Amino acid sequence: MIQGIDHIQLAMPRGEEPRARAFYGGLLGLREVPKPPELAKRGGLWFELADGRALHLGVEEPFLPAKKAHPGFRATELEALGARLHGADCVVTWDSSVPGVRRFHSADPFGNRLEFQEQTAGR
Repeated sequence: MIQGIDHIQLAMPRGEEPRARAFYGGLLGLREVPKPPELAKRGGLWFELADGRALHLGVEEPFLPAKKAHPGFRATELEALGARLHGADCVVTWDSSVPGVRRFHSADPFGNRLEFQEQTAGR
């Protein structure tokens, strides 16, 4: 039976690993982990989240960003994260429509939609 989520995969264009590293590793602070050699031949990157789960970026051709589907990342210091993304010229759109959750949406360098949220008291 299903016990949880192991990883999330997002698509990226071929050859854009440096931009993915700068965004996910540099800006968001995720730790890159090596892909198995057979999978590394395909391109893309793997990152580890703080809770041990993973974010995989896989090359997709032709590439189309996910505009509605998205991962929802739990975060701390949400204001600072939003400011850091905004300072890196990323659009940050705050949304208060879910009670008990502070959240905003943004996008990676390839246009994939991302959600960042922080639990508030009472949820």
